[in-house]
Amino acid sequence: MKPITFAVQSMIVVTLLFCASSCRKEETLMESPETLANLTTAKVSTTGRQFTLLPDASGRLVIDNANNSYQPGDVLNLKGRFKAVLISNLNGNAKAPIIIQNLKDSIVRIGDPSWNGGGLPVACVLWNCHYIKLGGQSGRQSFIINGSTQGAREAYYDLQVGNKSDNIELCNLSIMDGGNGIVAKTDPVKGDPGTVHPNLIMQNLLIHDIDIKNTKNEGMYVGHTATYWDLTANVPYYGAPGGGAAGHQYVQPAMWNNVKIYDCKVYETGLDGIQTAAINQLDIYDNEVYHWATQHNSSHNGGILIGGRSTNTKTHNNYVHDGWGELCQFYGSGEKGASHFIYNNLFMNNESDGISVRGSANAIVWIGYNTIANTKGNNVRLNGYTGMKAAQFIYGNVLIAPLKGASTIYDKNYIYIEQGATLQEGNGFYKNKRYPTMAAAGAGNGKFQTPIGQTMTGAPGF
Repeated sequence: MKPITFAVQSMIVVTLLFCASSCRKEETLMESPETLANLTTAKVSTTGRQFTLLPDASGRLVIDNANNSYQPGDVLNLKGRFKAVLISNLNGNAKAPIIIQNLKDSIVRIGDPSWNGGGLPVACVLWNCHYIKLGGQSGRQSFIINGSTQGAREAYYDLQVGNKSDNIELCNLSIMDGGNGIVAKTDPVKGDPGTVHPNLIMQNLLIHDIDIKNTKNEGMYVGHTATYWDLTANVPYYGAPGGGAAGHQYVQPAMWNNVKIYDCKVYETGLDGIQTAAINQLDIYDNEVYHWATQHNSSHNGGILIGGRSTNTKTHNNYVHDGWGELCQFYGSGEKGASHFIYNNLFMNNESDGISVRGSANAIVWIGYNTIANTKGNNVRLNGYTGMKAAQFIYGNVLIAPLKGASTIYDKNYIYIEQGATLQEGNGFYKNKRYPTMAAAGAGNGKFQTPIGQTMTGAPGF
């Protein structure tokens, strides 16, 4: 998706497409791949340090690279139709990642649309892998992951990055069906302190140029959403520190550092479109998300979701439109002076609130130069119930038709404040523009005028 630039002065016409609490519970989304050692490793044919890999008799490719057969800089070319690709202990390095791609001039397909329970509930998995680039070498349609289309598909992962894997680039893919499109997190393991925070901080995840559609659950599930993990009961815990069950051992799940998600299209997802959590240095930009939350589940309904324990985030130049749930949700943290920015986005047409901000640890979010239009609820909603009491800076936005332009629009419907939240609005050039209806904003024949001009490169002074 090309960048979208929005601000506050001159106008252009954008086509309006009229159509139509927090994160998914971790106990329903546990890592559970079959033990790789119990599977048969596929035979390979090699040419130099390029390898052409084929499915075995059962349609699988299984690589356990514990013996370092594959070295940094190797290229693994996949050829054919695979029911599953399961890769563990594969390690490139910063200068020479291992590349996994389709064979030139061919299309690789991975996944089992007929899966309906039992067996392998995953199409492609990277398990304890580092410095890997995975994706098509000739566009998104050259590397296709087809997940389950059956009744049990909620439990099926299309692409999983787990068990300490990091320094991963996922790109040029088409992912469809199944339960979750991309899952990238490491679950805590009792007896393994190397799986929990702060012992494990996974570095560098790039997700770009990917189409994800028709997943039963989230399109992307990046980062662990549990605030704490009860190792004794093996369940998440969201309460205050020291408030858990007596005698139980609690840890915090591992975090990511430096995650970028860009140039992706995510649509027709049952729950959230792009869901993130437990990430420091998160950048989400130039994505399009639409027709998300088709299950109409109010607890899992974010177009783009910045989840708990996230610090230092930027969400910008995205186009989120025509879905059921909230257009953008923020649950991030203000700990250690973290900064958060939501800017230059086009958010429009939904059946709930627009930007919903519910941060913790006095998180401060700079919300600037967005167009937020035709929301069933409020354009912006600020809620301080989880400790977000500091003033949020809201400036230069165009706020259009909250309550879908109902007969009576109050000022609070543009920016709604509750449970101790506060804000500071911009003045002069940075003043938010308010329009009670689409027509008042210049709409007509399915079109409206949205602002263009200055791009936000920093936060204005107040």
